[in-house]
Amino acid sequence: MSDLYVSTSGSASNSGTVSSPITLAAAITKVAAGATIYMMSGTYSYDSQITIERGNDGASGNYKSIMPYNSGTVILDFSSQTYGDPSSVSNPRGLQINGNYWHIKGLAVKGAADNGIYIGGSYNKIELCETYENRDSGLQLGRYISTAAESDWPANNEILNCTSHDNYDPDNGEDADGFACKLTTGEGNVFSGCISYNNVDDGWDLYTKTATGAIGAVTIEDCVAYNNGATSDGTSTTDSDGNGFKLGGDKISVNHIVKNCIAFNNKKHGFTYNSNPGSIALTNCTSYNNGTTSGSNYAFDKGTHIFTNLLSYTASSSDKTSGTDVDSSNVWWKNKKSTNANGLVCSDADFVSLTPAVTRNSDGSINFGTFLQLATDSDLIGAGTPSGTNIGAR
Repeated sequence: MSDLYVSTSGSASNSGTVSSPITLAAAITKVAAGATIYMMSGTYSYDSQITIERGNDGASGNYKSIMPYNSGTVILDFSSQTYGDPSSVSNPRGLQINGNYWHIKGLAVKGAADNGIYIGGSYNKIELCETYENRDSGLQLGRYISTAAESDWPANNEILNCTSHDNYDPDNGEDADGFACKLTTGEGNVFSGCISYNNVDDGWDLYTKTATGAIGAVTIEDCVAYNNGATSDGTSTTDSDGNGFKLGGDKISVNHIVKNCIAFNNKKHGFTYNSNPGSIALTNCTSYNNGTTSGSNYAFDKGTHIFTNLLSYTASSSDKTSGTDVDSSNVWWKNKKSTNANGLVCSDADFVSLTPAVTRNSDGSINFGTFLQLATDSDLIGAGTPSGTNIGAR
């Protein structure tokens, strides 16, 4: 079992050593389970999709891995791919992972004519990757081919400490989300520690439709979505939704789990059921200043959703909260004020800072500084359930 080395000047006929590097496409076909493809620093320009084919698998405890050599900067740039109207053309993606048990770490993927990274396999780990300026959702999970049986839908994938931003679809500005796990995905997919911002559509999209039915329940934890609905340069359209976390579609019930997440400054809703009438469990989340055009911090019009220790502060519209308000532990924004049934009232004074700040720590976890941190004298500290738990995500 040997590691392989790739460089911008590599050749498919080389041996794959440090002194004789090969291409990424060649390395993908040669790497053994438990071995790593190391990519030398640089920008790798491609005009066609890079695909890890079905059946090219690692194994449990022995991933096939791709990561930068010596923690360098590696950018996979697909900007030269031709883009066509998606209603009549199947646009190429950047990196498509149809295999199982792959670990992709530390890569940036930009400019693809469709998704930057697309996951059609299972038991994969995507870690510390960045997807941006792609012409559909930055990172998406879905079936690897249209004829795949439901038992082959991607399942048990982990998206860890990844960032997705400034993705924009040129045709209508309605489809390019930061992260999408929708339409045809299995059980056990998890997003943890991820950041989604300034995507033209939504931060997260877990859309379901009648034609394909329910997807598997998704877990989203310790994640943040902000400024979605427009790119960093202000590009938006009337079709851009701009939700932080969009959690359903077509009135199909799926019991997703969302915990310790934050949504702020999104164009529409911070967190929305999007017609999912199931029992979405939201715990220890904060939603602030959403509906920059119109919308709510929490929009859950129907369903038996389970709300625990949620904090809502300032929004264009009042929260809609169909479900169980566990022990009245949630502070809602309704009628232009932030209160709960136990008499708690939230104001600017409850926070150390309301100035947005989102960076990463050296271990990849998200650092908010003092943004949305509860002030030491806030009565939201220890007011949640179980006893001693704070209200909100911070």
